[in-house]
Amino acid sequence: MTVFQLMLMTFLIVCAVSASFSRNLLNSVLIYMSFSLVMSILWVCLESPDLAITEAAVGAGVTSLLFFATLKKIRGIVIEREVEKREKEEEEAKEHE
Repeated sequence: MTVFQLMLMTFLIVCAVSASFSRNLLNSVLIYMSFSLVMSILWVCLESPDLAITEAAVGAGVTSLLFFATLKKIRGIVIEREVEKREKEEEEAKEHE
């Protein structure tokens, strides 16, 4: 096993742990995408290009798009202006109490 493959496997572990502990759903999806891309590179290193293409297409592609669509539907992706507006409203509500 090469040093490059060990680095990739270490990165996979870091991605898995950070995706599970991330509080922001958008960050979790982005970390999941990077996990899938690194996994597809690892499949290429292991001389399995068919699995690499499948992992890249399904893992990083289709599944991530479905996650993004779901986050958009449940309003998990919020524009920064909306977040600032909510924070301002919360501060004003605290001041009035």
